[in-house]
Amino acid sequence: MYDVSALRARFPALGSGIAHFDGPGGTQTPAPVIEAIAGALAAPLSIRGAVAPGEINAERIVGDFRCAMADLMGADPDGVVFGRSATQLTYDLSRALAAGWTAGDEVIVSRLDHDANIRPWIQAAERAGAVVRWADFDPATGELSPEAIGALLSPRTRLVAVTGASNLIGTRPDLPAIASLVHEAGALLHVDAVHLAAHASMDARCRGADFVVCSPYKFFGPHHGVLAADPALLATLRSDKLAPSSDAVPERFELGTLPYETLAGTTAAVNFIADLAPDRQGGRRELLRSAYAAIETHETALRETAESGLYALDGVTAYSRAADRTPTLLLTFRDRRAADAYHFLGTLGVHAPAGSFYALEASRHLGLGDTGGLRVGLSPYNDLEDVERLVAGLAQFLKT
Repeated sequence: MYDVSALRARFPALGSGIAHFDGPGGTQTPAPVIEAIAGALAAPLSIRGAVAPGEINAERIVGDFRCAMADLMGADPDGVVFGRSATQLTYDLSRALAAGWTAGDEVIVSRLDHDANIRPWIQAAERAGAVVRWADFDPATGELSPEAIGALLSPRTRLVAVTGASNLIGTRPDLPAIASLVHEAGALLHVDAVHLAAHASMDARCRGADFVVCSPYKFFGPHHGVLAADPALLATLRSDKLAPSSDAVPERFELGTLPYETLAGTTAAVNFIADLAPDRQGGRRELLRSAYAAIETHETALRETAESGLYALDGVTAYSRAADRTPTLLLTFRDRRAADAYHFLGTLGVHAPAGSFYALEASRHLGLGDTGGLRVGLSPYNDLEDVERLVAGLAQFLKT
C-alpha cells in the first residue's frame, strides 16, 4: 500500500510546513539520500583504484551508481554516463554526433520541449550546415502525435530530439511509436526524460530511444545529469579529453574526477524509489516498475482532485490537457498575473512557481509568450492536505 504519510516523514524539508508544488524544478531530498552523501564523505575516499580503502570505496560507489541508474533507465551499466547536468550532457552529445553530419542533413526538434533539448541541436546543426525541422504539438490538446514527427522524417534525417514528458504542461508523447518511425527512417532518437523520470518508469516508457538523459535531483537525488545509451553506440562517438584519461566507454565522456558523494546519493535515491514498491517480487528493476505504478496511481488521484477544485474557480484557464500526462498543471488567470498568484501563495506557505521554465517554444506556441503561467507540479510526497491548501489559496487570491 502507498503510505504517503510514512513517505513524507522521511523528508526533513517537509517539516517546514510548506506545501511543495515545485517538484518539476527539483524535488525535496529524503533522509536516506542525505545520509548516503554524508556516509561517502565520512569514509576513506580517494581516486578510484584497487589497493587503498579509499580507492576501493570510490570504485564501488561508481559501480553501484552505474548499476542503479541502469536499472532505473532500462540501460546497460556500461552505457551510463555521469554529467554535471542534462543540459551539459546534451551539448556534449550534440557536438559529438554533429561531427558526422554534413550540409543538407536534417535534425528534428519539438516545440513541446525544454530548451535544453532544442538549442543544443539547433546550434550543432547550424555549425554542420544541417537543416532543422520543427515538430509542432496541438496547443488545444497539448498532444504531440507520432504522425507530426513522422511527416518530417526523410532519408536525410540524422536525429530526432523529443521530450519524454513536457516540463511545462506534462504531455507524455508516445515514445515507442516515435522510436519506430525514427528508426525506420534510419535516424537516431534522443529523449529528454528529465521531467518524466519523477513520475513514470523510464525503463518502460523510453524503450527504443537511442539516447536518454535525466537529472536525479528531479527524483529525490543530488544535482547532476545522467545519459544512458548502448555502449556500442557510445563507442562510435569521440569527444575531447585529456591524453592520460581513459578512452573506455563510458569514462571517455566523463571529464575529471567524479564526485563520489554525489553518485552515492543518486544510488540511494534509486533505492529509495524501489523501496516504495508494493509488489516486492523480483530484483531492483522490477521493484522500480512496481514503485512507479504506485506513484502514478497516487499522483493521478491527487491531480484529478486538484483539477476538480481548481477548474471550478472562476477565471482559471488550464493548458495541461493531453490524455497521457504527468501531474503537472499550467494555469493562467483572467485579469491577474500568474506571478502575482505565485507570490500570494508564497505568503500562505504554498510553493507553486510561475514562468515558462525554459520551455520557451512551448509557452510561445500556447500563446503565452515568454511569461508562461503558474505551474502546479505534484510529486510523490504531496498529499490531499497540500492540494486543499493550494485550491483554497488560489480561491482567496482570485477574490483579492
